[in-house]
Amino acid sequence: MNHNTIRILLADDQVLFIQSLKRVIESLDQDIEVVGIAYDGEEAIRMARELQPDITILDVRMPKIDGVHAVEHIRNLHPQSKIIMLTTFDNDDYVHEALAKGACGYLLKDIEPQKLVNAIRAVAAGTVLMSETIANKIIAQMVSQTQTSDKIQAKPRLMKSYPDWYHELSYREREVAVLLAKGLDNHEISNTMFLAEQTVKNHISSLYKKLNVKDRTLLIQKLKPLLEQ
Repeated sequence: MNHNTIRILLADDQVLFIQSLKRVIESLDQDIEVVGIAYDGEEAIRMARELQPDITILDVRMPKIDGVHAVEHIRNLHPQSKIIMLTTFDNDDYVHEALAKGACGYLLKDIEPQKLVNAIRAVAAGTVLMSETIANKIIAQMVSQTQTSDKIQAKPRLMKSYPDWYHELSYREREVAVLLAKGLDNHEISNTMFLAEQTVKNHISSLYKKLNVKDRTLLIQKLKPLLEQ
């Protein structure tokens, strides 16, 4: 092993996939060494602490501790280690949370092997990477948020004030509230905001609580004034 070798730790509960990935990576680049394989998040954290790899490659969904939360633990234990998420899930909530916790890359498992090797080298050199599919989703989401924000903020000066409860809502809850008031269902809101439907449901549940209503029809009626602002 030379001093330029990149030492990586792989973590995924799909045994056949992760063992095959090890063979593929090492066959494509002799300067990349897989120093360990973990089959759940807890084991990944322990092995990262013991082996101190240059890069840890994590799946999002693993037993015991999921990959996103493992990122935070590994970064706390070994701040110099770089982390790449390699997963089938392109959910934007996973992406944002993983990057916020310190991941340097977010790639999908359908990536070509050589591109993965190139990504490992790029991340080792200090680049932050994500798959084209995810990058396009995030860009589209940013555009959507900007447009929605412009619509929400376009006429506030013409109104006397927002309802008192409006100021208790988070930014995302305000976006959901406007779309609810427009009559969109959960699926339509999910597509418009590029959010998982479960995330939309969580925001709506929060709206029920903050606006003190239990019926969707009553909730929408209470939100209608937002369309006038």
